[in-house]
Amino acid sequence: MYKIMLADDEGIVIDSLKFIIEKEFGSECEIRFAKTGRSVIELAEEYRPDIAIMDIQMPGINGIEAMKEIRNFSKGTVFIVMSAYDKFDYAKEAIKLGVMEYITKPMERTKIVAAIRKGMNRIDADREKRSNELLVKEKLETVEPIIESGLVYNILLQEHFREDIDSYKTILGLDSDYGFMLAVVCGDEQEGNHMTNAIGSSVRISARYKEIRENLKEQFHCVVGTVMANKIAVLVPCPEAFDDYNERIELINRARDLARNLRKKTEISFRIGIGSVKNLDNMSESYQEALRALVATTGTVAHVADLPIGCEYEENYPVDLEKAIFEKLEKGDMDGAIASADNYFEWMRETNNSNIMGIKLKILEFALWGERIAYNNGGQIYKFTSRNEYLPQIMEMNDLDSMKNWFLKKIGDACRNILSKREEKSSSIIEQAKDYIRSHYAKDISLDDVSRKVNISPYYFSKIFKEETGENFIEYLTGIRIDKAKELLINTEYSMKEICTMCGYSDPNYFSRSFKKNVGISPTEYKEGKTSEA
Repeated sequence: MYKIMLADDEGIVIDSLKFIIEKEFGSECEIRFAKTGRSVIELAEEYRPDIAIMDIQMPGINGIEAMKEIRNFSKGTVFIVMSAYDKFDYAKEAIKLGVMEYITKPMERTKIVAAIRKGMNRIDADREKRSNELLVKEKLETVEPIIESGLVYNILLQEHFREDIDSYKTILGLDSDYGFMLAVVCGDEQEGNHMTNAIGSSVRISARYKEIRENLKEQFHCVVGTVMANKIAVLVPCPEAFDDYNERIELINRARDLARNLRKKTEISFRIGIGSVKNLDNMSESYQEALRALVATTGTVAHVADLPIGCEYEENYPVDLEKAIFEKLEKGDMDGAIASADNYFEWMRETNNSNIMGIKLKILEFALWGERIAYNNGGQIYKFTSRNEYLPQIMEMNDLDSMKNWFLKKIGDACRNILSKREEKSSSIIEQAKDYIRSHYAKDISLDDVSRKVNISPYYFSKIFKEETGENFIEYLTGIRIDKAKELLINTEYSMKEICTMCGYSDPNYFSRSFKKNVGISPTEYKEGKTSEA
């Protein structure tokens, strides 16, 4: 159905147009009309026509002015202009208003029908486009919360690669590498610094999650995580410089309004903690700050910057450089860890070269910290006396170059220990597995049996076994069995069935096929060939 509005001060013109439209399009169209500029505007505001056939010369407000008014509240209306005057000025104004057709009177029936049909086609295209846009929006509204939760989950648990974050940013249209976290915590009531009935309220906010998410997005341009217990983690992207006093006050006020509105709408109490601005890679720290802020106060809203929690650094202290040393060390990135340690030491040389004791203490602190990370990665035995020489060694140093060499060596050693212990652990596991296979190849052993023996998961065992040996478990086991079969075929008089059983095969036919597949000839041919050679 198309809604068509006729605007002309001559009744005969309106009657003629109605007759043509009804005859040509029948029930496809609903027609209404008006005869003055003012009544046309009022009708259009109430009727919202799809197509408006407008005369320019009407009493009072003319057609051009009427179309301007209508365009303000009905953007999609298709205008067809008719006029007894073929004036350039009118045509130019009509073009500015997006008029589809400009027809001069007296009008030909074929031109009117063609213009209306063209308008209908445009309306159909607009409706289809709108329908597709709504469909895409509907699908996006279903998928977007899942994608947002994925981003929040990844950055909080740090289970991501940098390209993962970049992909999330592209999909969600985020253009900032910085932000801060909100910890939205709910409960029945607030008692001191915690919320009551965390379990019950977590069920209730899960049921109202969509509504809570919409309220969060109305108050903040944010990425909303899923419900975790009675908490929702929220990422608010922002410029790196965002965090001055006025902005912080405005942020706290918005959070207070949000908590009040959510309580009114859901009858659930909320508290909101706010972390500091950080790089997206460090959002887990901002979230922990937000949680600690709530623990440190009894307010409904708490910003970490208002509370005496966390560590503050002097101006120009290279926090990122310090963090880089230990992040790279933990990953086993020796070159990266040593390069960051080198840069950090040069910062000390440049800014604190007269504070020799301070530099000595810092390199000792970092060396011990690096070793702690290495110990926590497993594979090393901690000895209480293993560091007895560190302090005497440092105290004997009198020049910065010696201190730097000692410092870089300790960072390198810690990183090397992490790498070597990982490799040693893998090698040790594989040797245990090989010993077990060599001792039990005659039995019906499986990958699960061997992985259980070395006490790691079958999936991980399969992975490192292939990396260490170049073969998968079945290939290695089969090789052991075939080698043993060759030995028995040449050096003993056991029957083929006995050899088959002694090598871990229950089916002689399968043994024969496996032997031929791996050796190229059957067991009998192999035995005969070796016997004849002898």
